[in-house]
Amino acid sequence: MKSLTVWMYAAFCLAFLTVDVDASPTELVVSEEILETAEVYSPFVNRDYPDQVFFGDTHFHTNLSFDAGLVGTSLGVDEAFRFAKGEKVISNSGQPVQLIRPLDFLVITDHAEFLGLAPMIQNSAPELLADPWGAWVHERFNAGIEGRMEAFANIIEYGTTGVNPMSSNNAARSMWIDFVEKTETYDEPGRFSAMTGFEWSSSPGGNNLHRVVIHRDGAETTSRTIPYGLFDSDNPEGLWKYLADYENKTGGQAIAIPHNGNLSNGLMFSDKMSNGKRITREYAETRAKWEPLHEVSQVKGDEETHPLLSPEDEFADFETWDVSNISGSAGKEDWMLQYEYARSALKFGLQLEEKLGANPYKFGMIGASDSHTALSTTREENFFGKYQHTEPSADRHNGDVIPSEDPALRILTSQESASGMMAVWARENTRGALFDSMRRKEVYGTTGTRIRVRVFGGWNFVPEDVTTPDFAAKGYSHGVPMGGDLRDAPDGASPRFMIRALRDPDGANLDRVQIIKGWLDSDGETHERIYDVAVSDGREIGADGRARESVGSTVDIEAATFTNTIGDPLMSTYWQDPDFDPNESAFYYVRVLEIPTPRWTTYDAAFFDIERPEIVPATVQDRAYTSPIWYTP
Repeated sequence: MKSLTVWMYAAFCLAFLTVDVDASPTELVVSEEILETAEVYSPFVNRDYPDQVFFGDTHFHTNLSFDAGLVGTSLGVDEAFRFAKGEKVISNSGQPVQLIRPLDFLVITDHAEFLGLAPMIQNSAPELLADPWGAWVHERFNAGIEGRMEAFANIIEYGTTGVNPMSSNNAARSMWIDFVEKTETYDEPGRFSAMTGFEWSSSPGGNNLHRVVIHRDGAETTSRTIPYGLFDSDNPEGLWKYLADYENKTGGQAIAIPHNGNLSNGLMFSDKMSNGKRITREYAETRAKWEPLHEVSQVKGDEETHPLLSPEDEFADFETWDVSNISGSAGKEDWMLQYEYARSALKFGLQLEEKLGANPYKFGMIGASDSHTALSTTREENFFGKYQHTEPSADRHNGDVIPSEDPALRILTSQESASGMMAVWARENTRGALFDSMRRKEVYGTTGTRIRVRVFGGWNFVPEDVTTPDFAAKGYSHGVPMGGDLRDAPDGASPRFMIRALRDPDGANLDRVQIIKGWLDSDGETHERIYDVAVSDGREIGADGRARESVGSTVDIEAATFTNTIGDPLMSTYWQDPDFDPNESAFYYVRVLEIPTPRWTTYDAAFFDIERPEIVPATVQDRAYTSPIWYTP
C-alpha cells in the first residue's frame, strides 16, 4: 500500500512536468490589464492607503545650534542619528543613555542663526577665521571664562537685534553642506528616514514666533540653498516667500511648523499680520499652504488648551507654561491666551474663514522634543533633559530654563516637559512618504509615549464597521482620515466617526478616548464641547456625553512605580455627533489619555533620593492629540 502511494505521488508530480517551462507566472495566471480591473484573490495587492504608523522627532538640535553647542552640548549630528536609530551613546554629561526602541525618523532642525558656530570655534575653521567678527569670537572663546561670557553676550545681542555680524554666508554654507551630506549617510529608506531642516528663530520683543522648516528632499536638492534665519527676516511672511523660492528654484518641497504659541504673548495666532494690519485672504491662504501643522506639545509646555480658555475641561491644565514670553522679559495677560493655544486657534480659524473665505489656522497637531542635547528622550522614566545642564543629576530641578529678573516670570528646570513625538500614518518609511503625510495632516502628536490612534469621519459608517478587520479600508473608502474634510452633508445626516486607540506597548494602559468639537454658530460665535466616547474599566458615559468617574491611580509616588491593573490596553468606538447642525462649520479631533504615571521629577526623586519639587505634579497623564477633521457647510 505504501509503495502504491509513492507511485501515485510520483505520477502527480510528473503531470506538472508537461507545463511549458518558458511561460511566465503572469501568463500562467492573468495579464497585467486584467489585474488592474478584475477582482483578485489577494486582498492586499491593490492596497494603496497608509497602513503603518511611524514615530519620530521633527524639532531637534545638536551642537550646531549656538544655544546648544556654546553652552555645553558636545554631541553632534552623528551621535544624534546613531542614538535615534537605537544605539547606546554617552550623553553630554558623561552618562550612558539609550532609547527603549529606536525612532523611525528624525529631522535635525538646528538654528539657522550662527549655524555651526560652536564646532567652527572648536576646530578653528578657516571659513570662520576669515571673517573679522568670526575671528573675534574665536579669540574671545579661547580667552577664558570672561572672554566666553563677553562673546556669548555679543551673540545674544545680535540675535536680539536681528543684525548679522558675519560679513558673508560662507561659513554657514560650508556647515550646511557638510550637514546635509552627512545626513544622507544615515538615511535608510524603508527602515529609517534621516531628514534635514532648520529653525527660523524670530522673537520680536522677546515674544516667540519660531518655526522649524522640514525638507522632503535629499542632499542633492537641499545643498542648493542655505537656511533662512532671523537675519534674513523677522516676520513669517518672509519665511514663506523663502519656501516658495526654494521650491521654484530646486523643484524640492518644504513646510514650516510653528511652535510655542504659549510663549508668544498673543502673537502666534493673532488677527493681525506682522505689519499690524488685519489678516487678509491672501495671508490666510499663504499661511495655510506653508504651515499645515502646529507643534502642540514639547519641552516648553503643552499648548492644546488652557484652563481659562476651557473651564469645562478637567484635563486642560497639563504641563502649563503661562507666566511670560520666551525671553522672560514680559508677563502674561489673560487676553493673550486665546491667541496662543491650539484649540482656541482652531476655533478662531472658523471665524476668519467665515469672514475671509480662507482659514489660516487649519492645521494638524503634532508633538516634538525641542531637545538641545542631540538626544531625543521623551519618556518620563528616561528623561535626559533638553539642555546639557538639565541632564539627570540630583541638582537639576532648581536651575533656570527661562531666567528672568522678575522671579514670578522664571521657569525652572523641574517645569521642563518630557514631550513629545510626532506619529505619521504612511505607506512606507521614506522621506517622501512621511513628508506627504505631514503635508496632508495625516499625523498626530503625543506627549512622549507611543500611543497608537486612528480616526475616520464620514456620513455612512455603522457601529459594526469598527470591529471589522478592514477597519482602515472602510475608513478610506467611505470617509476621510485625520486631517481631512467633510462636506456636502446628506439630508438628516450627521458626522460619524470610527476610532481605534492602542496603548504604548512599553507603557501605560488607556484611561479614555475623547472627541473635542469646536464650531461656529449662526451669530459668528465659537463654542467647544468635549465628548467621552470610550472609557476604561466599565465606567459609564452619562447623557451629557461625559464620564465623571476618575480612572483612579496606581502610582506609588515614593517608589516612582505604577501598575496596569486599571485602564484598558485597546479602545475602539463608533460615535455620531448628537448635536450636529449642517449650517455650522466645525472641527473634531481625538484626544487619548493614559492612566496616571510618575512624572520625570518623581522618578528623579526616587533615583537620587531627593525631595520631589512641589511646583509640579507628582504624576502625569500622557496623551495623544490627532489632527482634526473639519466640516464645512
